[in-house]
This record gives sequence, C-alpha cells and structure tokens, in this order.
Amino acid sequence: MQHGAGITGADAGLDNLAWNVVGHTYTPKLLSTNAFVWHAVIPADTFVPPHIHPTQDEWIVMLEGDLEVEMGGQVHKAGAGDTVRMPMGEAHGIFNRSGKTATCVFGVAPSRKLFDLFKALDGVTDPAELVRLSALHEVDFLPPPDQA
Repeated sequence: MQHGAGITGADAGLDNLAWNVVGHTYTPKLLSTNAFVWHAVIPADTFVPPHIHPTQDEWIVMLEGDLEVEMGGQVHKAGAGDTVRMPMGEAHGIFNRSGKTATCVFGVAPSRKLFDLFKALDGVTDPAELVRLSALHEVDFLPPPDQA
C-alpha cells in the first residue's frame, strides 16, 4: 500500500487504521517505500522489549510525556520536544516508567516490512508469537536477561 500526496488528519490513520501493539495504540500516518511514520499512544507502565532493526533507522519525536530508551548500555530519558535516534542495527528498548501516558511520533527508514508487522501484531499478547512474527518482518527481539 502506497499513499501519494495529501493529508492524514490528526484524528485519523491511513485507511482509518489503528493497531494495538504491545498495549500501545499505533496509528499509521505516512507510508512509502522510503519511510513509515506512525503516531503512538504509550500508556504508563508499558514497554517495547529490547530489539534490533537490522534494515532500518528508527526515530521518535516526543509530543507529550516521558519515555526511557535503553540503548548502548545506557538509559536515555526523552520528554516533550525531544527526538530519539536509534540507528540501524543498534539494540534498543522503549519504556514508559513515568506514571503517565506518553504520546509521540515514530518513524523508520526505509519502511521495509514494519507496516505489515504492525498489522500482524494487532492484538497479539503471546510473547513467543510476538517474537516469531517480528523475526519474519525484520525485527529481532533480544533474549530476556538471565534470571539468576
């Protein structure tokens, strides 16, 4: 699905789509071969486990609230107006530990298979299925840390 020139309204997604992915609401705003952009509502105490996009650069532009992004062995705190850069091949996890909902705009370039992954993950709650589907769509989740 490609979309040419036009406007995606503030309260709408492409083709009126919105997905529930890991408890977040993702609303697609732009899709082309070169980029995929979506609005995200990230409730308090939710997260995206550490993972790698081997074929895409990813970024987040924070609109409201606060997120913590773990990458490179550090925890980076992002608030309204900040832009988070997550280069291709670099493991990162995204956590809302703020106690409040956060909203932001995510993007990846190139778009590759991420749009199709979000369609496939809509409503999936089984972690093993999330990992399996993601691997088929070029997103590799890291194994959980040892629980020693």
